[in-house]
Amino acid sequence: MIARRRRWLGPVAALALAALLASACGPTSQPTSVAPKPPEAAAPASSGAPAAPAASAAVNAPEQPMELIGKFGLDPARGPWGTVVTATGSALKPNSAYDLKWTSVTGSWKLSPDKSEYKGRAYAPLQTPLKSITTDATGGFRTTFTVPQDFGFQHDVLVTDAGGQVIRNKSGFDVDLEITINPKSGPPGTPITIEARGIGWRQLQNSWLVSYDNQFTGWISAVTTKGLAKAVIPATGAPGVHVITILHGDFTFPYLNMQQSPEPDRPMFRLPFTVTDGPPVLPAAVEKQGLPVLAAKPLDKGIWTAPASGVVGEQVSLAGKSLAANADLALVWTTMEGNRVATGFAEVTRELGKIRTDQSGSFAWSFAVPNDLGGAHKIVAKQGTTVVGETQFVVQPKAFTLSPSRGPSGTAVDIHLQGVGWTETANIYNLTYDNAYAGYACGFNSGGDVTVKFVMSGAKGWHFIDLYPGIYKGVETRPLNFRVPQLTFAADHPGEDLPAFRFAFYID
Repeated sequence: MIARRRRWLGPVAALALAALLASACGPTSQPTSVAPKPPEAAAPASSGAPAAPAASAAVNAPEQPMELIGKFGLDPARGPWGTVVTATGSALKPNSAYDLKWTSVTGSWKLSPDKSEYKGRAYAPLQTPLKSITTDATGGFRTTFTVPQDFGFQHDVLVTDAGGQVIRNKSGFDVDLEITINPKSGPPGTPITIEARGIGWRQLQNSWLVSYDNQFTGWISAVTTKGLAKAVIPATGAPGVHVITILHGDFTFPYLNMQQSPEPDRPMFRLPFTVTDGPPVLPAAVEKQGLPVLAAKPLDKGIWTAPASGVVGEQVSLAGKSLAANADLALVWTTMEGNRVATGFAEVTRELGKIRTDQSGSFAWSFAVPNDLGGAHKIVAKQGTTVVGETQFVVQPKAFTLSPSRGPSGTAVDIHLQGVGWTETANIYNLTYDNAYAGYACGFNSGGDVTVKFVMSGAKGWHFIDLYPGIYKGVETRPLNFRVPQLTFAADHPGEDLPAFRFAFYID
């Protein structure tokens, strides 16, 4: 056991000091895709002294009653998902029932009540039953369990009274982080899926950063996905071997001298991808890259849109039912106006149009989605000054075809988006050029309409522009993942569902 690396703490203390805890997954540089296992002995069975737990699984959780008896150990004491572990106990109560439990957390993103402000990450304690066992006449048992798909790094395995909360013994298990890419070769534009299994949730374990050919690309997260992160980037560059590097970084960008950090045992992954000759794999047409629309939800009484979401310029139906008969109604659109930098912002309303209900109090009307901010917009039907119906419509981001799409190095192009949002989790898109982060564009001040004037550069051949969602700002200070591409946006983005957009340009 490496005492410096594993700081054994009680449940509350461990979580209070989570920022000081880090992994123990082997050397900081390796050519393979799995963090190596150091020559470390399996955790020995405990004596009458308290067994060593892997940092507790609860955040601000009350101390669980613990009355230690006997001995308990795990073999092996570390490994990736799916590892078969032998759990051995002795000197417990003879012929008695116990439960084995796996400690962990469930993760969530924290937002303000109106979901416009990013407040960080939250983790709630979780215990999952592994096995129910019965000791023999000497108070011993031996059983096996399989390491679940969960956050990486430290976990406790508890021996508790059957159906009870009292901990009788415990031992620590480290879940090793594994990262793979698929495929490992292909022509330019080939989608490369990066899959990480066992990202941690504690500080120094929960912000993993991707570089392509030593150029920063973005970050991957696993807050709501139990340690699983999946990202897709395009293969770029000339034929030959290119290297994808993945390592930790608390302060936006990769921490390059990990071996000299306060927690030097976190792994670094260097994964080779071979770009081959052959026809490129080009992105889908941009009109096919957005999100699926949300289905309409008709009401027996009130108003609704069909569909419930769409992109700027799209025709949408607005219907009402069981309202006042033969009534003149004004239909009002609600949005935000302003910015976070200079003038501030406020909610404003605009009239969409006027309609008249029929004798049954129904109406059917259509409108084009306004060129406005992305996200949810309230629509109300007003009879005079009285609101008689209310619904919500979600404006989704859309992109326009790259213009132009080929030319010599130095060609200026316009990258045009509409429906970019205004919240701290939706008001920017982050741009990479051939997997190198180039900057971000904000859509709040321009009402969701964004034009990036970009100059193409590089060698003759195909080049790729990718626009990823990210987090603009927030109160979180560690890790700092603001204003850079969130590559895991599809499954683990806080707030809104947002698409990425991908473009290809040929340099003559």
